[in-house]
Order: sequence, then structure tokens, then C-alpha cells
Amino acid sequence: MLLWLLPFGMSSAQNFDEYFADSTLRIDYTLAGSHSRQSVFLDKLNRFPGWAGRRNHLGELPLQGNGQLYVRTLNDRRIIYCHSFSSLFQEWIETEEAYKTERSFEHCMLIPFPKQPVEVEICLRNNKRETVCRLKHIIDPSDILIQRIGEEHVTPYKVMLEPDDPDHCIDIAFLAEGYTRRELKTFYRDVRTGIESLFQHEPFRSEKGRFRIVAVASTSLQSGVSVPRLSLWKHTAFSSHFSTFYSDRYLTTLHIKDVHDALAGIPYEHIIILANTGEYGGGGIYNSYNLTAAHHPKYRPVVVHEFGHSFAGLADEYYYDAHDANDQTYSLDVEPWEPNITTKHDPEKAVAIGRTEGGGYRAKGIWRYQKDCRMRTNEYPEFCPVCQQSILRIIRFYTE
Repeated sequence: MLLWLLPFGMSSAQNFDEYFADSTLRIDYTLAGSHSRQSVFLDKLNRFPGWAGRRNHLGELPLQGNGQLYVRTLNDRRIIYCHSFSSLFQEWIETEEAYKTERSFEHCMLIPFPKQPVEVEICLRNNKRETVCRLKHIIDPSDILIQRIGEEHVTPYKVMLEPDDPDHCIDIAFLAEGYTRRELKTFYRDVRTGIESLFQHEPFRSEKGRFRIVAVASTSLQSGVSVPRLSLWKHTAFSSHFSTFYSDRYLTTLHIKDVHDALAGIPYEHIIILANTGEYGGGGIYNSYNLTAAHHPKYRPVVVHEFGHSFAGLADEYYYDAHDANDQTYSLDVEPWEPNITTKHDPEKAVAIGRTEGGGYRAKGIWRYQKDCRMRTNEYPEFCPVCQQSILRIIRFYTE
């Protein structure tokens, strides 16, 4: 087993019950700007029953992500909770469009509901891992404008997998996208297929008892999802569509608040959205969501690949020769935060991973561990040893 990954941070342990109630605070943000200027704006605060996130490692991050959120006490500025993430906005700012105009994107963060007023800081980083913008704001838990949601009219859902220990598990919610009410049987069948596919892979197979999975019946008015290249637009639960950033197979949604509204009152931490379509594609964003086309023949490997992105922050290991000169996803003079690729600027990571050149969309300057992996092709049956160790580390981070 490779040992290059460092242990979790050594920050002092936090007592969950001392600082937080068993409820969730959903903070809605707007991320906006262009390639040259980015900003974060506070939108809305929402509270719903129960906290499905971790109750350990509260002041630690397993990965840096493209952004971080910190919750601090007001009196001594102690970090009592933190979380890392990536966003579609941060991908967009490296596109050609972002050099010409400004846009805004929705983003939602979940934190345990604080018992006392706290300071929340959200930071965004660029591809050089430099902080480019941050927002600090105070949250008073007694604020009468914190909207209470998820106490009634909860979206119907089924528990598909029970954990061995409900108090130390990872909660995954499968959401229906483009399934009408009459197609819910098909949705539940697709969820079962997705679950089977995920737990055929190590280390998920060995760690299956650490997961609880629910299937959420978020029905749509129309069947299928939008395919812009075919001039096909559908009225669906989350308004997802292919051709994100003009990449035909990139399937995403910009309606993040709708996604979280459908989950209010349901135990969830990680999100897998199944799209009722036979088109090929998907998308996975770290600690945001995984969206996968459920009726394409490659659904099984794709849903696992996209979960590698959204759950474990794994990078794509494939590359396009023709795009090397223009692709700005990674800066070759800094080490990527993703655990499965390296630019060889970190000696430990370079030795452990840097065996095969090509990855992160570039044929040169980025290395991966071995020739093939689930994060490179749909045909390869397993995650490589580096990806397996990275996934296992995240599982243990959330449950131990």
C-alpha cells in the first residue's frame, strides 16, 4: 500500500455537542464574476432537522479542494468546523467565455447548526492554489430570518442501504432527474444498479457497511433531460442539461438550490443525481454533486467514475493532445490538490504517483500512477492503488 498521503490535520479535537445542535444550517451563496475578478455573496440561510455530516475531525480537511469554508467562535476565533469543496463556477472561470463576460452561479454549503453566534468564512482558490476571494459573515442562530425547511412536505424517499453503525456512516442520496411520477419504478431500479456498480469497486466493496443510501423521488413534469445540441429542452426537477461549457458529454445543473430544496428533511451528505436519458455523459464536482446519465450502456462505469470526483476529489487521468496548449485547468508550476495526479513539485507525491505521464487533460507535465484506472477509462475495471488509498482515506475521515 502506498504511504505518501499524510495523516489528518493535528488540530485540537472539537466536541460536537458543545458547539452544535442536531440540525443542519444550509447556507446559500452566489459565486459571481469573470476570469479576472471573482466574488462571493451571501444569499439565504435555511435550517432543517438532523445533521447527517461528520461529528469527528470537525476542524480538519482531508483535501484542500478549490475552496474552503471555516466556522469560527467569536470569542477566541477557534475553528470549530471546516469543509472543502469545488464548484462549477471555478471551472467556468477558466473557459473562453469567462474572459469576455461575467456570470453568477448558485452554491450551497451545509454546516451543523451552531448553538452560539459564529463567524463563517468562505474562500475560493485559483488553479495556482492562491486565494482569490473570500467572504466573512456572522451567523446568529437566533436570527428570525433563518428559514425553517424540511419539517413538512418532505420529498418521498426510500432507504436502499442501511449502515452497520447509523451513528458513524456516510449518507448518500440518489435523486431522480427527468423521471415522471409514472417512471419511479424505473428510477428505483436505476438506483439499485448504481449501488451495485459502486460497491463492486474497492475500497467501497470492503467498506460497504459504512454507508447509508436513500433514493429520493424528485419527479419531473417531463421525461428525459435537455440536450442542447439536439435543440431538445425539457422541464425537469433540476433543469440539468448536456453541453456544459459547450462540451457535449458534460452533464450538469446550475440549479443547486433546487437540488438541496428537494433534499430538505432527508439525511444526506453526498449527492448522486440520475438523469433519465440514453445520451452519454455525466459530471462530478467535489463535495457538490455527481450527475450521471442512467440509461446509456456505460452508466455503470460512469456513475462510479463521477463519484470518484464528487466524493473523493479524484482528478480525471485522461488527456487530449490537441487541447494541451489551451487547457488552463491545472497550472504546471504548482502541485494539484487532487490526490491522484502530480506535477512533481512535491517530492513525496512525485515518487509515489509520478510513474506515467499524461493526466488532468494534458499529455505533458502531469503524471498519474499507472497506465489505466477507473479515473481514466470506462473499460478499466478498478481504481488504481493510489485512487483506492485516497478513497479509503476519505471514508475513514468521515466515519472514524
